[in-house]
Amino acid sequence: MRVFVAGAAGAIGRQLLPQLVAQGHQVTAATRSPGKLELLRGLGAEGTDHLLAAAAAAGVRRFVAQSYTGWTNIRSGTPVKSEDDPLDPDPPAEQRETLAAISHLEGAVLAAAAMRPVVLRYGSFYGPGASDDLVGLVRKRRVPVIGDGAGIWSFLHIHDAAAATVAALERGGPGVYNVVDDEPASVAVWLPYLARAVGAKPPRRVPVWLGRLAAGEVVVSMMTQVRGSSNAKAKRELGWRPAWPSWRQGFSGGLTESEPGPRAAQPGAA
Repeated sequence: MRVFVAGAAGAIGRQLLPQLVAQGHQVTAATRSPGKLELLRGLGAEGTDHLLAAAAAAGVRRFVAQSYTGWTNIRSGTPVKSEDDPLDPDPPAEQRETLAAISHLEGAVLAAAAMRPVVLRYGSFYGPGASDDLVGLVRKRRVPVIGDGAGIWSFLHIHDAAAATVAALERGGPGVYNVVDDEPASVAVWLPYLARAVGAKPPRRVPVWLGRLAAGEVVVSMMTQVRGSSNAKAKRELGWRPAWPSWRQGFSGGLTESEPGPRAAQPGAA
């Protein structure tokens, strides 16, 4: 299959291109930076510095778009949401414009029925090139547990994101898919675990009022109210399984590695 990849020099693109090539696809990749063209060629793609003028005009038969799942979920009801659950009708003010843009993107893609459109809602990325900033902040103890830390996060290793994209391209029916690992977890659980995994001191704990004063309503919501996401549909309909089924294994051995090696020792109980 001939495949065009936009944004191919990013963290997920670097994982995606070799997987597409390994499956026998003919890949053309786009980057905004001329300096990254050789990188793309080295990953198995023919570089280009512009997007296709119009996918429909080019006769595209499958369109796979990147979206997000996490804070976009409605913050009431069950702790883990499926694709059938609504998006947050009343997010913090600072997130409303972004959520509106996500909704518009998904609606526009799904309306292009002739291209059998797929929207992949990826969870929070980690892995090579995808989580360095977060790890750096955790090592400096600049990411505290706010309040009870009850916000539920769904993580996704960057390699698994790429694998799900290949699966969607080859097998996915039109629609929306949550692409996350098997273990949604609260901040109070995953953040101390991550700190242990990277050799940092335990995260500080601060009350909600102080977190709101220091970091704002968005961060408080992320730490105390957001809901996780289920990957059941992606596993069932795409035939996809995460190589890193839990952030526990991923934080222990996958922050700098793409694929699991010998099972890494986990840093104590969560």
